[in-house]
Amino acid sequence: MHFDDILKNIGGFGRFQKLLYVWICVPQIFLAFHMLVSVFTGAVPPHLCRSSWSSEGPPGSVNFSSLSVQPELACSGPGNRSGPGGPADGRPPGTCLGGWEYSTDTFQSTTVTEWDLVCENASMNNLGSSIYMFGLLVGALVFGNLADKYGRRIIILISLAIQAVFGTAAAFAPNFYVYTALRFMVGTSISGVIMNAFVLGTEWTGLKQRMLAGIITDYFFGFGYILLAGLAYLIRDWRKLQLAISAPGFLFIIYIWVLPKSARWLMANDRVEEALEVIVKAAQMNGKPISKDIEMCQVYKADQTAVLKKKHSFVDLVRTPTMRKHSLIVFYLWFVNVLVYYGLSLNISDFGMNIYLTQMIFGLVEMPARTITLFTLNRSRKISQLAFLAVGGSACLLTIFIPSRLFIVKTILAMIGKFGITASLSIIYVYSAEVFPTVIRQNGIGIGSMCARTGGVLAPMMYLLRSISPHAPMVLSGLCPLVGSALTLLLPETANKPLPDTIEDVEGVILSDEDDAVKTVMFDVPLSTMTAPESTRTE
Repeated sequence: MHFDDILKNIGGFGRFQKLLYVWICVPQIFLAFHMLVSVFTGAVPPHLCRSSWSSEGPPGSVNFSSLSVQPELACSGPGNRSGPGGPADGRPPGTCLGGWEYSTDTFQSTTVTEWDLVCENASMNNLGSSIYMFGLLVGALVFGNLADKYGRRIIILISLAIQAVFGTAAAFAPNFYVYTALRFMVGTSISGVIMNAFVLGTEWTGLKQRMLAGIITDYFFGFGYILLAGLAYLIRDWRKLQLAISAPGFLFIIYIWVLPKSARWLMANDRVEEALEVIVKAAQMNGKPISKDIEMCQVYKADQTAVLKKKHSFVDLVRTPTMRKHSLIVFYLWFVNVLVYYGLSLNISDFGMNIYLTQMIFGLVEMPARTITLFTLNRSRKISQLAFLAVGGSACLLTIFIPSRLFIVKTILAMIGKFGITASLSIIYVYSAEVFPTVIRQNGIGIGSMCARTGGVLAPMMYLLRSISPHAPMVLSGLCPLVGSALTLLLPETANKPLPDTIEDVEGVILSDEDDAVKTVMFDVPLSTMTAPESTRTE
């Protein structure tokens, strides 16, 4: 009996699964907090060098209104040794001898104001965000492998503990370097929760409900996105805000008693008795009678699957021409979706509107963007992917033609761009899982996830291009998705079509009898190291 048949007997989305999704979805709110909190904790308020007080007046009378649009002008102001003739005392341009004075109109304090991450130190702020994103990449590699070896549940518990401990410790960091190291550890834990919570839910959910169940977790990420705006509005001190989003994580200690194990993983690892215990519990909660033949677990098929997996590797993704073309395009789509998604999400202050309002609007956009994919995916994966990429890229590109004084128009275009990219990011996970054949699907999604994390690492650094041109980041955010939209034309349509099981299926080679046997066995491969989308997710 296949595990999907077991789910049909005990209920594919009954009371047991609904309660499971409550436990899975609640952490998604805190994941959104940690992913996006740097928008507020790392914000750069208008600032002025204290050496210029002689011309501006005492600290209490400093007028920051002239710096509200372009705070970087302060780096070339009087008193900071950055004039056109260069510093007279050998200090680098942008150095402020008297220290910096920051506006407290919007923020009481941020990491920038506490450690003077402006002018010559401004790049450290972006670097800190990139190091955090690099933590997600490391976490995906480490916790993905550990989850396959030790199970989803234990890795989720460990990741939640790391998130609570290191997130709380970050609120008391004595300097920027310690703060960045602690945030890196939080980043690793985010991947551990995102990947394994998604997989745990998917492995317990019936085939018909899997897409809807996956979207549910995305909604909770979006809810966290919106909630963070209100939380940051109420808490203007970065340390208190960091503590507010981290300390409640200790409440997840109750998951030790309420979070179930994955019966599918237990069966795949020959832990049949443990699997049966959880299956019986699920059946009882769903009010479904259990059949005696449920004990007929496919140990021999799991063994055959393990043997077959050894015959394929990452190299098979690029060994043959059609598979190579599909793989490279999908990897690029993963990369560009996450690059632009976090490029827009982490730099909302650039659009000129109130930062709290913009954050809330961007969070609200997540809801319809993810909902619309439920209707478009069933019609066409390919058209949906290229259309939303085109919408997102075009909107971002149009922002460069809007003057700064029309900041409302600029924000609306950025919101449309965010809508397109969010929808595209929701689609790419489903689409890529159908493009890769079964024998190398795990490998394909694994590398796609790495490409996505790389995009996340580069997203904060993308805004350093403003030193070249103020429009450079948005030009990049516009052109990259448009290129991806064009490349999607070269991918196959997978909606309402059977999944490819072998590389021969993709290449169009006639299968031998042996290949047919391989297809039969590999069709029932249990889910393992599959990762969730980056808005939530970063895939």
